[in-house]
Amino acid sequence: MAQKSNPKMKEIFNGINLNGWVAPENNIWWTVKDGILTAQSGPERRETILWTEESYEDFIFQTDFKMGEGTVDSGIFLRDENVQVQIGISGSLKRDMTASPYIPGKGYPVEAEKVKEVLNATGWNTLKVEARDNVVTVWVNDQKVMNYTVKKTVDQGPIGLQLHSGNFMIIHFRDIKVTEL
Repeated sequence: MAQKSNPKMKEIFNGINLNGWVAPENNIWWTVKDGILTAQSGPERRETILWTEESYEDFIFQTDFKMGEGTVDSGIFLRDENVQVQIGISGSLKRDMTASPYIPGKGYPVEAEKVKEVLNATGWNTLKVEARDNVVTVWVNDQKVMNYTVKKTVDQGPIGLQLHSGNFMIIHFRDIKVTEL
């Protein structure tokens, strides 16, 4: 497949509401205000995922994120729940694994490099994820920090934003974009 030289990113979050996304039933976790999508734990602190309505094959996904209160354990699911890019503290490792891939049954097969040097712990960060075939590449604030080849993945599916269970947490997203490759 030929790569586009400078692909145009398409906004997939309108900053007003959750149009274009599949909100969980009885949604109390995902809210939109002033162009910012906020995920906040509910009283039962259960996991919830906000999925795109559209499915994607090869793509570049980009969002700004800001970690809020609590122990942030979030991530971006790529095509299904079997490949995730972590944002924040890993519940299993009890440390920040931002930009590292999480694979169910395998844990974190590699750790993103130099994230501590480029991550703004209290401000906005830009996360860019390229999913091309079974190769996942991640940038944080324009710094390439991870490249990993997934052994098994689906060819097409939605993109999901995760609010992990167990912790009280708040995370904010804005300027959510994607381009198909």
